[in-house]
Amino acid sequence: MSRIISTESGTRERTRLSKAVVKAIRILAQQEKPDAESRDLAAFIALACEEMYKSVETSVIAWEKRDYWVKADRFRMEWQWCERAASAMRKAVLSDDWGTVAATSGLVAQKLMKVQLAPGARVGTPWVGAFKQLKVGDGKK
Repeated sequence: MSRIISTESGTRERTRLSKAVVKAIRILAQQEKPDAESRDLAAFIALACEEMYKSVETSVIAWEKRDYWVKADRFRMEWQWCERAASAMRKAVLSDDWGTVAATSGLVAQKLMKVQLAPGARVGTPWVGAFKQLKVGDGKK
């Protein structure tokens, strides 16, 4: 078998995920009460934050190979919030703690406030089925 090569760079992946998370937070903020879509949105935010943090690690590994230790550590610290937010959101979604979901969404929104999302942006709905994926992934841990 041949190996799978990712053609998307870490920066591009973080940008794509950041825009999707911003859109998900906006839709989640408009929800009046928790329902299946709310669970999917919150689960997607958790999963996306995990993926963003993983992409940070791949970027940092490349810099550490070139002995850019300070740059790597600074970049890792800059994105450390992703790991904490993903963990908090995952626990909150799985336990139906909507107060924590709202607080964590606010924290993530603050961190991503510089992300520009055009009104006609083709982000789609990547959060559909995210709650099921989160539950399946939680069973593996």
